[in-house]
Amino acid sequence: MKKRALISVSDKAGITEFAKQLHELDFEIISTGGTKKAIEEAGIPVMSVSEVTGFPEILEGRVKTLNPMIHGGLLAKFSEASHQEQLSEHQIQPIHVICVNLYPFQQTIAKPDVTVEDAIENIDIGGPTMLRASAKNHEYVTVVVDPVDYTTVIEELKANGEVQKETRRKLAAKVFRHTAAYDAMIAEYMTELTGEETPETLTVTYELKQSLRYGENPHQKAAFYRKPLGSVFSIANATQLHGKELSYNNINDADAALQIVKEFTEPAAVAVKHMNPCGVGTGEDVFSAFTKAFAADPVSIFGGIIALNREVDKATAEKLHEIFLEIIIAPSFSEEAIEILTGKKNLRLLTIPFDEEAKVEMKLTSIEGGLLVQEQDRFGLKDANVTIPTKRKPTDEEMKALELGWKIVKHVKSNAIVVNNGDMTLGIGAGQMNRVGAAKIALEQAGGQSEGAVLASDAFFPMDDTVEAAAKAGIKAIIQPGGSVRDEDSIKKADEYGIAMVFTGVRHFKH
Repeated sequence: MKKRALISVSDKAGITEFAKQLHELDFEIISTGGTKKAIEEAGIPVMSVSEVTGFPEILEGRVKTLNPMIHGGLLAKFSEASHQEQLSEHQIQPIHVICVNLYPFQQTIAKPDVTVEDAIENIDIGGPTMLRASAKNHEYVTVVVDPVDYTTVIEELKANGEVQKETRRKLAAKVFRHTAAYDAMIAEYMTELTGEETPETLTVTYELKQSLRYGENPHQKAAFYRKPLGSVFSIANATQLHGKELSYNNINDADAALQIVKEFTEPAAVAVKHMNPCGVGTGEDVFSAFTKAFAADPVSIFGGIIALNREVDKATAEKLHEIFLEIIIAPSFSEEAIEILTGKKNLRLLTIPFDEEAKVEMKLTSIEGGLLVQEQDRFGLKDANVTIPTKRKPTDEEMKALELGWKIVKHVKSNAIVVNNGDMTLGIGAGQMNRVGAAKIALEQAGGQSEGAVLASDAFFPMDDTVEAAAKAGIKAIIQPGGSVRDEDSIKKADEYGIAMVFTGVRHFKH
């Protein structure tokens, strides 16, 4: 009796050649629908599933392979005498090789005009059932879900007359990953459709984008995965024009820089080191913006990541070229800019479609043994219930500066303080164990430039010492959430020094 192979695929890349090779190896081929037609047109003998089951495809093709004549052939233990007896009794032939990939659910829901009905119809039932059955029975059945594995299967069949057990197990593991990812996408789609915010289980799936040389440190293994149908306006979907491969830390820092520069509609430049901004500038054009970002901290920017929200032109490229940088992110680079910047062979140049709307995604943070899930912090000053508790109100110029500081402090590790003027940062205090310590760092970095500047704090002041330090440095206006039981102390201190203080009512902790 000939060995049997069942082939039913939506991705038909390479399938006729695979079927041809199986036929030449004396396999009897069974197939369905469009796959059967493609194999027939290639001149390869093929049987329909209906011929095997003795039952027609029904319900618009929803039911065709869900039949004991198919699943008995997939799940039988070929070495088990009782299984062999039952196969013989019911005239079921074993299936030795199965090649299946699934209805294109991901591609379907990616369409901007997809209907719920179309999405539901592209949920495959028979395919995953056959794949899981075959993968469970991989002791006897070779199951193929990925066209990249066709060559391996054929080569082993030619060399050994069968696919090796180790290979069958690897292919089975790939099948379970594939069906799990498929179900995860369906679960996510259906969960969003029903508006469930905290489902009783959370299953997520990501696709390997690249293996990394190492993680945060050389002794840590790492890889970079991308969310299927994730935000296009992201580092995961950036195009690399030049430079060596991105590292784990590069990716983290680049994402931090991108999230900050997303805050701005006017020309802006952001410099990041270790996931904290070290300089942010805005201006009439990208050259002016970067000049200010560089001037904000010309020491820390060394070896940093730069994100700009306008095309990099020749003048900006020449200035960028003067500094040692790891990555430059921008919507695009002019031809002259590329010629200048590619002179540094290791400098990574990334483009991201800034004209794409940012997709709101949940932020996932792994902890040992668990996962924290939260909304991304998209809250801006326009969303806040702003109050001004001090006697002096900020001037229009000060308010503009406070808005800038509030955009930036959201992206600085807590405890966070930002000192700035209307178009650039002057000093940043990040990740300190107490707020006045963060303020002292930011004010010291700003130096004499803090005279007449403003200060932003990501959380309230637990006491008035930060206001005191700010006043002595010449700060004229402060923005902070408010909400401390000792707010009145800070308000009194601000009034004592003639400082205007704005309360937003919302904190921006970042851990």
